[in-house]
Parts: sequence; C-alpha cells; structure tokens
Amino acid sequence: MSTSRDMVQTAFSALDEKLAADINVIDISQVSVVADYFIIAAGNNVNQVQAIADNVMEKMGRAGYDLRQVEGYQSARWILLDYHDVVIHVFYQEDRRFYDLERIWRDGKFIDTSEFRQEKEA
Repeated sequence: MSTSRDMVQTAFSALDEKLAADINVIDISQVSVVADYFIIAAGNNVNQVQAIADNVMEKMGRAGYDLRQVEGYQSARWILLDYHDVVIHVFYQEDRRFYDLERIWRDGKFIDTSEFRQEKEA
C-alpha cells in the first residue's frame, strides 16, 4: 500500500523530469484537512506548464493514483491537480509570484526536496 509520501515522490519525479522550476513540497497535514501535502512548481510558459501537468498526470496514473480533479488546464496559468492526499499546483511563473501559496501555507512544514532527488537516484 502506498503512502502520501510515495505519491509525493512520484509527482516530484514527474515535475523534475519536465524541468519544473522552484518545486516546493509542503506538509500541511497538521494545519489542514484538505490534503497531506501541497506541491507547488512553475513553468516558464503556457506550453511548459501544460507539459508539466501532462507528465504528472501520466506518471501518477501509471502508478495507480486516482486523479480527483483538474482545474485550470486550458488557460495553463495555474493548473491544480487533486490527488486526494496530495494536491499539485503548477503555475505560470508570474502568477505563482502573485498568488504566493508558500506564504499562505507557511504554517505547514516545508520539506527539503533534495531527499526526493536522492530517492529518485537510488
């Protein structure tokens, strides 16, 4: 049985593979019932934002994770991918700075993403 942490690893790898910028993983399990983790990343243009989201959906689907909801795919300014315990936000870089989710969720625990890169390489 996979855990939320396994889901984060899969999503992180998919984001990293498509060169998503500034990937942040926030453990919000102690401050919200919405999800266990938020993952926030960005792309440099609309095409990259959609490609990042496509790769996440493909890899998460192959791993057997159920996608609850997708929001914002057409405009690709802020794509939200809801996987129940893990919610992934892929922003167009300028919009990410505007919405600043990291500030809003600062009470969560920011996870050192280098551990996900190490797990991927292992």
